Amino acid sequence: MQGIIAWLLIGVVAGWLAGVLVKGGGFGLIVDTVVGMVGAVVGGWLCNLFNISIGGGWLGSLIAAVIGAIVLLLVVRVVRRLMGGSSAGGESGSL
Repeated sequence: MQGIIAWLLIGVVAGWLAGVLVKGGGFGLIVDTVVGMVGAVVGGWLCNLFNISIGGGWLGSLIAAVIGAIVLLLVVRVVRRLMGGSSAGGESGSL
């Protein structure tokens, strides 16, 4: 039970920090929490991929989660622009 609470707290903090650091990237508490938790997985994977050791414990997990959440928010922003830009361009072109 404590592990789940720790993951949620790290997710909340990582999602919030990523939302603050990536201008216009925040989506609200619930989505930022999910982004933070998914970001923890992404950050851990990226650190493992590039052989980066951040350290153990909650601080290392938080740093990896924030890095992953920032990467995830940037990807979401690019996808939103591509989807919004392509549909908006197509609609305005047909008028």
